[in-house]
Amino acid sequence: MTLGAALGLASVVTPSAAWSWSPSGSIAGAGTGVDPQWVWDDEIDQIMASALDNGQVPAINDAILPWVNNGQAVPSGLPPELAAFLQREKQLPAWADMAKLRRAANFNRKKDMYLFFLYGLGGGIMSTVIPREAKSVYWSAGGADMQDRAAKTFSFGYDLSDINAFETSGQFLVTSNKTRLVHAAVRHLLPQSPHWKAVADETIPISNADILVTFHSTGTFAHKKMKEWGIPMLSADQDAFLHSWQVALHMLGVRDEYIPSSWNAAHAQSAQVLTPILGLTPEGKALAEVLLGLISQVDLGVTRGFLNEFVRYQLGNEIGDWLELKRDYVSAGLIRVGWPAYIAFREGLLPLVPANFYLFDQLIKAIAMAFLNRGESGLTTPITIPTGNRAG
Repeated sequence: MTLGAALGLASVVTPSAAWSWSPSGSIAGAGTGVDPQWVWDDEIDQIMASALDNGQVPAINDAILPWVNNGQAVPSGLPPELAAFLQREKQLPAWADMAKLRRAANFNRKKDMYLFFLYGLGGGIMSTVIPREAKSVYWSAGGADMQDRAAKTFSFGYDLSDINAFETSGQFLVTSNKTRLVHAAVRHLLPQSPHWKAVADETIPISNADILVTFHSTGTFAHKKMKEWGIPMLSADQDAFLHSWQVALHMLGVRDEYIPSSWNAAHAQSAQVLTPILGLTPEGKALAEVLLGLISQVDLGVTRGFLNEFVRYQLGNEIGDWLELKRDYVSAGLIRVGWPAYIAFREGLLPLVPANFYLFDQLIKAIAMAFLNRGESGLTTPITIPTGNRAG
């Protein structure tokens, strides 16, 4: 399977293509047309740079540790400018539709097994062949402890998918704001790393374009694969699922002029900003091996060969070959036949439990156990702001 086919594209745009996605396809309906790779998050970037330079981050981490639920007040003990920023930014945008967000929460609950799988294994491994993301992750402080870093990343998707994600009892509005603080800190820290500077093709990481790429490697990818796999989805559910991601992107500081207004617009944007940039780096290869090792070490009967073949099944043989994932042709055959049957049974389209149903269930559980709070429980994974980079 070619890379374009694996990601559902008829053709692959050349890597040299300039930004040309029209803001008319965004939720704003108009925009400046500025390439999002030159757009960051100026206000919070300045606040966090000052906090890092003044040694305030440990106290900020202590203050935000018990801040978990959306309904909780912004914690005391924060620098005034940070407290004011969070007080404003933890609110939903005016265009957010709570009816759609609640429908999305119900859709996520019904499809959570697929989403665990697509976010954890598909999007997780795809992130290792996104060169900028792989280099930034590897050389940041989180790259030195990938289980902890993966748990925090997984928590973002988990909290977004939770039935109460946007309710006062949910956690996503807080999780997204904490993630935004981490991003701002990394933007200040990574340019100080000689190791990152030696391999990076950008001067400041985590631009609006980089966040959009991550969205397409998770949300857009999940939407595409669920459609390809024939998973029943009502049109209203698909719209609601997209809306939850639209809100998520806004909460991470992406300008509304870059946020797609429809799945058609999202897939068109993905074809420009994601697929052309995929490639292998030493950092990405190392991260992929760590992530796959974390899943395979969970003792639920899932072999590494089976895991390798499921990566190939989701992402294609080109990426599998880049990562030098050893072939297991018996598992490949089992997946080609068994996964469609597994989906059909789960969706009530097959009356009898298919062979190897248990194996697919165990794989999804292994992904969740490996990444969710370091495999310890389903409780909240603390998100802390880094104060340095990975050592050489």
